[in-house]
Amino acid sequence: MDKNNMDFETLQHFMTDAFTAIGVPADEAAIVADVLVESDKRGINSHGVNRFKPVYIDRINAGIQFPTTNFEILKETETTAVVDGHHGMGQVIGQRSMQMAIDKAKKYGLGMVAVRNSCHYGIAGYYATQATKQGCIGITGTNARPSVAPTFGVEGMFGTNPLTVGIPTDEEFDFVIDCATSITQNGKIEYYERIGADVHPGTVIDIDGNAVEGDAGVALKQIRQGTAALTTLGGIGEELAGYKGYGYAMVIELLSSILQDGWYGKDLDGKDENGNIRPYHLGHFFIAIDTNHFLGEELARKKAGEIIRKVRDSKKAPGHDHIYSAGEKEWLIYKQRLVDGVPITGPVQKEFMAVRDQFNLPYTFPWEE
Repeated sequence: MDKNNMDFETLQHFMTDAFTAIGVPADEAAIVADVLVESDKRGINSHGVNRFKPVYIDRINAGIQFPTTNFEILKETETTAVVDGHHGMGQVIGQRSMQMAIDKAKKYGLGMVAVRNSCHYGIAGYYATQATKQGCIGITGTNARPSVAPTFGVEGMFGTNPLTVGIPTDEEFDFVIDCATSITQNGKIEYYERIGADVHPGTVIDIDGNAVEGDAGVALKQIRQGTAALTTLGGIGEELAGYKGYGYAMVIELLSSILQDGWYGKDLDGKDENGNIRPYHLGHFFIAIDTNHFLGEELARKKAGEIIRKVRDSKKAPGHDHIYSAGEKEWLIYKQRLVDGVPITGPVQKEFMAVRDQFNLPYTFPWEE
């Protein structure tokens, strides 16, 4: 294993110990760590350990996210619930909310939980997979700090707002489509900055309506200052159907706020009227549909696998020998990283060592040996 890589188990233990040291209850720290490490297992580097310190540790230290999670159920029926997360750990709120939706679905066929006052909950695909593992179709979404412009607009009015669906299959991996409704996400721009890469043309628009290109760090600074914004799926304007991404982004924005009377849009920027930092007040929703309440999990898995394989077996474009289905590339990366470990970039290595030293944790990382 490369000295800059870490195996899953050590990574999970370190994350759990670090979150426990900062005040997250041990069982909940394990959930937070599991969500973050799962992101890197799947090759989603933008949402895993890359965000461990700047998004979670630093926000806890700043007092805008609480290590202990007050999971308050405001209203509940047989098939629905409204939860207030009180700015606790988003991963804990997400895991408990999806399980609540699954439990309702197992009893009544369908379950939905709407959440307000939460924090960043990691990869949405984690919760969709939580449902598929239990024989349910899982759907989730979340709003986020405003950084995406509507079609024909240049101002960040809503978040990257992922629309995520998981469907059980009879294959080694379930079908899980987990992607932002923006053409790219903030986490990826942050990741590009860390590795010294440029933004892709057409993914960011400035206040004058021009495409932003070049240094990702410069683009990220402009987005944070409000002088640039990410574009929706399809890109700038309507030529490549950017209005479709805009429409789906609004679906997520609405579902993340109207059912739970949550915050939305520019109020999610994490700053008060005086420019001081504050909790983000994010909203999520979780939907579970139990396949056994239809014609059964076994049949649903078999049928889903059959459909996916038919598509994958269709005629390939010149120069390509494989058609992928959602979740497949992540599964392949998982199998490779099970052997090779998770690559930890230089900046993240420094963050790991700083957190370890701050809490006097008993770890020697492979790059130090």
